[in-house]
Amino acid sequence: MMQDSIQKFTFLALGFFAVLSGLMVVFTKNPVHSVLYLVLTFFAITGEYILLNAQFIAIVNVIVYAGAIMVLFLFVIMLLNLNKETEPHKNPYLKFAAVITSGLLLLVIVGSLKAADKAIATPYPNTGDIMQSLAKVLFTQFLVPFEVSAVLFLAAMVGAVMLGKKEIK
Repeated sequence: MMQDSIQKFTFLALGFFAVLSGLMVVFTKNPVHSVLYLVLTFFAITGEYILLNAQFIAIVNVIVYAGAIMVLFLFVIMLLNLNKETEPHKNPYLKFAAVITSGLLLLVIVGSLKAADKAIATPYPNTGDIMQSLAKVLFTQFLVPFEVSAVLFLAAMVGAVMLGKKEIK
């Protein structure tokens, strides 16, 4: 009984800490501090996975997200050298295009998750796993939008590298 209440309190405390550090990711002005708060968010979520007895997901979360993805984020931030004084002002049309493409990506994700939910509601033989249903929907009904979003991510990476290059004078 006592261990159950301690586990419940720890789960709620980690959830509160994850939400708080997630808010700090959004509201912190320094991008390096924002990435560090995101690492704290990932570690809090990892603690919740451990409490839910999902140790494999916890380890993958630490290795993939808190490790590899955060190193990539820090590398991109250092590559871009985000100074307001030297940062050129962006064209409003580029901002509008970014909003439109991110909205389209959101529509692809929401549509695929809705279709995956319907696929789970009507179970396939020998597949009860949500990841298998989501993969089946992504690679059958939403293959073209999935590939377009992959190209969009590739274009964003190339754009980040091009922004970070020094101009030869």
